[in-house]
Amino acid sequence: MKCTLKELNESFPHNSQEGSLPGTYGNLTAEQEVALKNLKDLIDENITSNTENAAEIINKERCDDLTLLRFLRARKFDVKLAYEMFFNCQKWRHENKIDTIIEDFHYEEKPIVAKYYPQYYHKNDKDGRPVYYEELGKVNLTELLNFTDEKRMLNNLIKEYEIFELYRLPACSRFENHLVETSCTILDLKGISLSAAYNVITYVKEASYIGQNYYPERMGKFYLINAPFGFSTAFKLFKPFLDPITVSKIFILSSSYKKDLLKQIDAANLPVKFGGESEVSDAEGGLLLSDVGPWRDEKYIGPEGEAPPSI
Repeated sequence: MKCTLKELNESFPHNSQEGSLPGTYGNLTAEQEVALKNLKDLIDENITSNTENAAEIINKERCDDLTLLRFLRARKFDVKLAYEMFFNCQKWRHENKIDTIIEDFHYEEKPIVAKYYPQYYHKNDKDGRPVYYEELGKVNLTELLNFTDEKRMLNNLIKEYEIFELYRLPACSRFENHLVETSCTILDLKGISLSAAYNVITYVKEASYIGQNYYPERMGKFYLINAPFGFSTAFKLFKPFLDPITVSKIFILSSSYKKDLLKQIDAANLPVKFGGESEVSDAEGGLLLSDVGPWRDEKYIGPEGEAPPSI
């Protein structure tokens, strides 16, 4: 990245989208404003006193309002719980050298891995969110593990989260002229089998843990398409254990999903294979490797520079 986090944060719009929920930047209740101040004070106090090596562990550049508000929202503005979550995230980042993973980790096998576990970003939805696709039904773990392993897959996931935060979201915020903080995910279950799902369950659990604990409040919309018969009924059994706000973001669709996706994603941005009009030639890398979106358009690229390839 060609700039500091402070310079990056100053380079894109911070005004929340019209209709955004309380708790987002610029849309705080009086109680939430107090909670944000108290969290900042608690961080400063622990850094000054070096409680649990806070002075060494906490990166002050990551104590900006946008970041702290995400942790507060994730913990319902309970300052103590939000600090605990934030500190554990900072400790994880410090111990695993996450701040430099984009430069340090190279996923040379990605072009091959993508064929056996299709995962890619492609353009943005009507709210400006980067759209992330996973074709879980096409996973071939046996072939996949001939070229990589779960640890490298998780490192790639983390690297993608970092690119998402440092490059995709700022560009999308400039494109929309309002703050974009979340993604839209399309999880395609077409062709999935119980054995295939079981084979990747360890990876999926680890990936979910990383997302929930270290990159909170990044889910905007989540669509599961081509859901097999009975999937919606099974999901209803788990709904009482999930946060209502999280549940409101999840949509389980059968093979008749096109109409619902087009409500959220313009046809020009939705790939042809999912019922839209967007095509990418093989020469450009196809859907799996082209990585098309505002983060590739010089009009919306800021001081951070163009998003690096994930390989």
